[in-house]
Amino acid sequence: MADSVIHIKNLHKYYGNTKAVDDISFEVRRGEIFGLVGPNGAGKTTTIECIEGLRKPDSGNLKVLGLNPSGNSRLLKKSIGIQMQESELPDRIKVWEAIDLFSSFYNKTIKHDSLLKELGINDKKGAYFGRLSGGQKQRLFIALSLINDPELVFLDELTTGLDPQARRTAWELIKSINKKGKTIFLTTHYMEEAEKLCDRVGVIDHGKLVALDTPQKLISKIKAENRLIFSVAGTLDINKLKGMKSISNLEEVGGKITVYGHDKRMVKDVVNFLVNNDIDFYDLRTEQATLEDTFLALTGKQIRN
Repeated sequence: MADSVIHIKNLHKYYGNTKAVDDISFEVRRGEIFGLVGPNGAGKTTTIECIEGLRKPDSGNLKVLGLNPSGNSRLLKKSIGIQMQESELPDRIKVWEAIDLFSSFYNKTIKHDSLLKELGINDKKGAYFGRLSGGQKQRLFIALSLINDPELVFLDELTTGLDPQARRTAWELIKSINKKGKTIFLTTHYMEEAEKLCDRVGVIDHGKLVALDTPQKLISKIKAENRLIFSVAGTLDINKLKGMKSISNLEEVGGKITVYGHDKRMVKDVVNFLVNNDIDFYDLRTEQATLEDTFLALTGKQIRN
């Protein structure tokens, strides 16, 4: 399609008798943030490496910015930026030296100072890589992936290992990059991250693409149950709640009660029961279904680093 920057049709990749990528087809649209998630060993990394031109598929049709990555990798690299999961630099290289080094790889680059300023590390130009914080290192890797002003940017597990504050700062950076017209293809171990950032998410498992849609539609498709969580002062016979039609299941762990249900009346029914029976409760909160619930329903696995 004309608005697609990545087009994949019937992609296959084998390692011996193992099907790492098994007949995958999807497109990434220009200007979107597209996320690919999957358990370890699902075929996610192999798929990305085929798209980036780092690995040759065994069969299938693959176009990135209109080019075949396997046969046009040198030309393609001028228009894409890659931040790899295992990115690393020597501890004694300075930020400005890394920028100069990567700039030498391209005929066309953007202004270094404005890029570093935008990413919040302009004051670290003279600092050694080994003395940067985790968040600062990730910002530098983003800068290196953007130095050639690419149309398409790959961010592979960008926020793994970052503290929550640094992770959310990285989210804002990703959004700002996307607003400049860049298409972003990202992978992540954090379902909250994919849910908040991505326009569409593909879920891969056992080498197959098992779902692809917006985060909201993926969540709605599995009809995951909403949750009401609270604690009580004293004791509560949870069996008395089980007869309510609005409740599908409940559990008590460590004094915390979790009630599950699809019915919109669930919260009202439970609160009325507690009040009418003079049961003091606290720390009451509701939780809506999330992309994490969808992921678990589709793969049966908890995603891990």
